[in-house]
Amino acid sequence: MTKKRALISVSDKNGVGEFAKELAGLGFEIISTGGTKKMLQELGIPVLGVSDVTGFPEILEGRVKTLNPFIHGGLLAKHDDEGHQKQLEEHSIEPIQLVCVNLYPFQQTIEKPDVTVADAIENIDIGGPTMLRASAKNHQYVTVVVDPVDYATILDELKADGETTLETRRKLAAKVFRHTAAYDALIAEYMTDLAGEENPEKLTVTYELKQTLRYGENPHQQAAFYRKPLGSAFSIAYAEQLHGKELSYNNINDADAALQIVKEFAEPAAVAVKHMNPCGVGTGNTIFEAFEKAFAADPVSIFGGIIALNREVDAVTAGKLHEIFLEIIIAPSFTNEAVEILTAKKNLRLLTIPFDQEQKPEAKMVTIEGGLLVQDRDSYTLEDAEITIPTKRQPTPEEWEALKLGWKVVKHVKSNAIVVSDKDMTLGIGAGQMNRVGSAEIALKQAGAKAEGAALASDAFFPMNDTVEAAAKAGITAIIQPGGSIKDADSIKKADEYGIAMVFTGVRHFKH
Repeated sequence: MTKKRALISVSDKNGVGEFAKELAGLGFEIISTGGTKKMLQELGIPVLGVSDVTGFPEILEGRVKTLNPFIHGGLLAKHDDEGHQKQLEEHSIEPIQLVCVNLYPFQQTIEKPDVTVADAIENIDIGGPTMLRASAKNHQYVTVVVDPVDYATILDELKADGETTLETRRKLAAKVFRHTAAYDALIAEYMTDLAGEENPEKLTVTYELKQTLRYGENPHQQAAFYRKPLGSAFSIAYAEQLHGKELSYNNINDADAALQIVKEFAEPAAVAVKHMNPCGVGTGNTIFEAFEKAFAADPVSIFGGIIALNREVDAVTAGKLHEIFLEIIIAPSFTNEAVEILTAKKNLRLLTIPFDQEQKPEAKMVTIEGGLLVQDRDSYTLEDAEITIPTKRQPTPEEWEALKLGWKVVKHVKSNAIVVSDKDMTLGIGAGQMNRVGSAEIALKQAGAKAEGAALASDAFFPMNDTVEAAAKAGITAIIQPGGSIKDADSIKKADEYGIAMVFTGVRHFKH
């Protein structure tokens, strides 16, 4: 049997002992380093140290050990190139046919709350990625494995044919380059943050596959769901599903929209979402009261919707939820009784999310054909705003509460956006129209008689006074909007004409 060499050096030692044992039985000479070498020796597997191959000791606290021509010559030589083979012979370098390497645990290190910069830097692997990239580049001749899940495939092919197929080697090489690219992306993100760079000249991001999806927005579109390593636990990407069939592409989008809205509220709140727009938002002294108001806000659109609640779901609330056809219910937790009630519906998804987790600031990314748009998330609140009241009348305390609720919700409605609300719930929502008065008419029509004495919130300024006119005729008594139109004076005059209190926030909340 022709002797072959396998270089094994892993931080993830899951299954590597059995893998090395099988390789040794197939005639491979094993080369290894550090902790991996020690573990294999303890298992009784013959191991050759890297220093035995290079004739040079590990130096600089192990920072330099595999960066050597006796290693990389063996990895990069073309096996069918006479010139390469002649040079290997001249320098007494033996080829390495298989490489099993994974990297210093950089992600696990920076996940630690007390991690120091020195610890993070020390866990940036140099030799590992170099060996992986060299082996993957030379996959015509070298089998390179970075993931323990692939050990079985490699062994099966070696046992059957004495070598792996080019197809397998190419797939493994592609996985290696994805692995090293993701590893470098995390390091780049960490170092960019450390250096305080806000708009780096290169943006490299990485995401991990969470699940493949049955389809995308429509059945003819393929889709998958990825999540950000070290991403916010307070998110749909890290939710725990207690019950129901797997989430779809549209479910995930809607669930995220519902979660982002309910995050706006400290008091018990319930949010119903359809097609990424809220159809009903309610608050109350209890989560049951909050959901009753969210339901009453639009009992038609809530059918088949997504519900997010910011308090534990108890039995009485679960009973009310159970009466309606819903796709998903999101909450911090569910009582045992609530779970028993709600799991009677086979397909209803129940998701728990840790509402007590700190919200991590994350950029919002939107792909366009040929590019990527990146922006900060819209975290602006009324507490951040420079409030002015240009009208003769000031809002009453109750109107202020209604204005605050409307302003929290309108930020999450597709532009052009109008929300009509009282202090506890939305009464009408107009979304996504090509002109603002069109959205206002939809919201006011939905509110109906309840618009009398209610508040109206707009995500952007009024380009003319027609929205104020429509609001006044419906009975609206208070309006909140950014201001900033060249025709603000017309809207102010119209509000004063009808005795409406109008608040300017100085900031808009466009959502496209």
